[in-house]
Formats: sequence, C-alpha cells, structure tokens
Amino acid sequence: MEKLRVAVIGCGSIAQYRHLPEYKGNQHVEIVAVCDINEARANETAEKYGAQAYTSYEELLTNVQVDIVSVCTPNYLHAPVSIAALNAGNHVLCEKPMATSNDEAKAMIEAAKNNEKKLMIAHNQRFVASHKKARQLIENGELGKIYSFRTAFGHGGPEGWSIDGKDSWFFEKEKAFVGAMGDLGVHKSDLLRYILGEEIVEVGAFVETNAKDFSNVDDNAVCVLKTETGIIGTLAASWGYSKEDNSTIIYGGKGVMRLEDNPTYSMVIQYANGEVAKYELGKIQSNDEGGQNTSFVIDHFVESVLQDQEPLVTGEEGMKSLQVILAALQSSETKQIVKISEL
Repeated sequence: MEKLRVAVIGCGSIAQYRHLPEYKGNQHVEIVAVCDINEARANETAEKYGAQAYTSYEELLTNVQVDIVSVCTPNYLHAPVSIAALNAGNHVLCEKPMATSNDEAKAMIEAAKNNEKKLMIAHNQRFVASHKKARQLIENGELGKIYSFRTAFGHGGPEGWSIDGKDSWFFEKEKAFVGAMGDLGVHKSDLLRYILGEEIVEVGAFVETNAKDFSNVDDNAVCVLKTETGIIGTLAASWGYSKEDNSTIIYGGKGVMRLEDNPTYSMVIQYANGEVAKYELGKIQSNDEGGQNTSFVIDHFVESVLQDQEPLVTGEEGMKSLQVILAALQSSETKQIVKISEL
C-alpha cells in the first residue's frame, strides 16, 4: 500500500520530540516536507528526516503534494496554517490549544467540513492508559455518583524544554496568546471532559503572572469548574512548580480515584468500604526520562485517515476544551463567574 505523505509545519520542540519521531516510527507514512521560519532549523530537520525544507508554509502547501499536515507552530498561527492546509486538501493534526478564539476554532472546523478532511487536535492526555481506564470505570459506575475533582498540570516552564529556551515564543503574548493555561490548562480541561463524560458549563478563575519575571503571559492559574450535572472541582495550571505534577483526583460516593498521583501506581482507588485497588498501567508521557515515549496521537490520527474514521479529538472537541480556557481568562479579568454558553 502506498504510504501517506506527511508535512510538518513548525520544527520546534513539540515537532522534534513528538510528531517527527512518531511519524518516522509509523510504517504507513513518510515525511516528505518540513517547514520552519528558522532556515537553519528547517534544513537540519529536513536532512535528518530525508524531507524537503521550506521556510514558508504557503510555499510548501503550493509546491508539495501531501496527505497529512501536522501544525506545530506558535499558537497564533494554529488557525491560519490549519485552514490553509485544509483548503489545500490535506488532513490536519493541530497542536493545542487549537486556536486563540472561538471564531478561529469555528473557522477551522468549517474548513475541515467544506473540504471533507479530518481535523484532529493533539490532546494526548486522552491516550494515557490510566485516563482511558478511569473514563471506563466512571462510566460503569465504579465510583458511584461523582461529586468533585481536582486536577493539576504544572512544571518548571517551557524554558526548560523549548528549543529556544527563555527566548521562546511561549513567553510572548502576541505569539502565544495564552501561557500556562494554553500550554497545560487546556490539556486538563480536555481530560476532565473526557473522563467525566460531561461538559463544563461554568468557570471561575484566578489567572496570574507571578512566576516568570521575563514573561508577559500567564504562568500560574487556579480555576473552579462546574459541569452540566453540578460536579464541581478545581483545575490548576502552572509553570511555577519545581517538580512536575500531572495528577487528577476524582471524588465519588463509592470511593476516591487518584490518577498519576503515585510514582508506582498510575491509578489508585480508595473505596469507601476501606478496600484499595492499585493499578500499574505504565507511566504517563513526560519530557522527563522514564515517561512513556509515544503519545499515541500520531498513530491514532494516521489510523483515522487510513480507516476514514472520525478521530477521538475532533475540531469540535478541541473547541469545547478551548472554551474552558477562554472562560477562565474572562473570569480572571472580570472577576465574575463565566457561563460557557455566553462566550
């Protein structure tokens, strides 16, 4: 069978650590083109993967026939590049957050529909073994009625792993639009929606810049979220944690479920009757050594294209997770609780 032809636009850390090596490891695709505004980086990446190098994504999309485009650019370019790639007749896998506004997200979804192409947002937390199992157990009533949750995603900040360190676009509001909330918080809003099987309807938040004195984007946030059936809980996103925290705790009538909160057991359920169940399901993906080394996002997207199936994280799903972040930013600015339906 002929291989799917892939182009990766943006050759920064997320492309280098995730997209490129995972496409290379997938037998159904070949990387034919890469693009980065940094010419040396584009050339070096192209050489490494046997691809053509471009510094203009418009030029790439005009000159190269591809099936799949991965969009790994700074956040403010996610929508324009994705829309251009969809209009050029390609399936698109876009990094998160999918866009910088509701309107941009809608335009991306529209472009996918008009061109009859697939659009997936790279929310890798849905593919973590403990999270998949949590969704299943909660759906099956293992914890009884769910009352509350708390989830956190924090680490020392992108300067530790971004290809450009402190000079990274992550810290420039014009390019990033949003800081830790877009980098980490949106992962957790997506995860909560996925494992609870419910939409988040109201958001209250404090979104601060207090950890990075060289940056003008948010780096520390705590949000209070309410779901459609009235489950309430907190979401924290931070670039100010000296040690990574990627944990989620779900509180139900029959027990408490702790995900990625224990170094050995990726899921621990403490039942109300005193019993404890411990699951070793493999480590969550992390940039630290010892984390799982594949996100499963690339393989899933390639499979979706090959089988002509809807990917797990469609544009609509990505937009709903983005809306939680947009509501948090609005709440922090207005000091009001924000209803997502009013965004």
